[in-house]
Amino acid sequence: MKLYGLIGYPLGHSFSKQYFTEKFVRENLGDCFFEAFPISSIDHFPALLKENTSLKGLSVTIPYKEQVLSHVTELSEEVKYIGATNSIKITGDKLIAYNTDIIGFEQSFIIFLQPYHKKALVLGSGGASKAVQYVLKNLGIEFLIVTRTQNCKEGHINYSKLDANILAEFTIIINTSPVGMSPNENNCPDIPYQFITSNHYLYDLIYKPAKTLFLQKGEEKGAAIENGYDMLLIQAEASWKIWNS
Repeated sequence: MKLYGLIGYPLGHSFSKQYFTEKFVRENLGDCFFEAFPISSIDHFPALLKENTSLKGLSVTIPYKEQVLSHVTELSEEVKYIGATNSIKITGDKLIAYNTDIIGFEQSFIIFLQPYHKKALVLGSGGASKAVQYVLKNLGIEFLIVTRTQNCKEGHINYSKLDANILAEFTIIINTSPVGMSPNENNCPDIPYQFITSNHYLYDLIYKPAKTLFLQKGEEKGAAIENGYDMLLIQAEASWKIWNS
């Protein structure tokens, strides 16, 4: 038996479990199974590995994309750079951390990118945000990280500082935070939506609901919008290739 899984907390409805379970049936991979492992603390990770010795690969989601790195044996070059993983390959006692969020985000993000989209606001500063920042740097797109922290360091800005001038300059807005995710569909990041125009591009890493309130508000202003569903599909297949390479 080949076992694959997902760690995070809480997990609720797992895209990965449904996706890979359907993939295994569709591709007649009868010896492959996928399980969701909601662990309430990263301290439980070693026990999880001991109890599931047939594990070949793990997807990693909130809040463990950074915390799990202290438990792996090797980091890929991109994980060394950004300090976050979403995919771990397991070979015997060796755990190698990769980041396929980078591939998934870039390939799904560039579809709606226009020449006038030169600067981005990145909402949130967690592990997913770091993958987004990595892609933006590679694409030559200047960005500011938007946080709730009051005394912001360089390259960061507090939500309260966003105004008409900043939104006129930064026409890409990427939500990497869980704000607006099911079952909290009535929430959205606290930005001044009245300043969004048809020149803006709003990307939400959330895929459920398919159109978050953040995206709805952007669409109402004529902005281009995209959710995280295609990103998930791309990163899942990239992880599958890594686990089985």
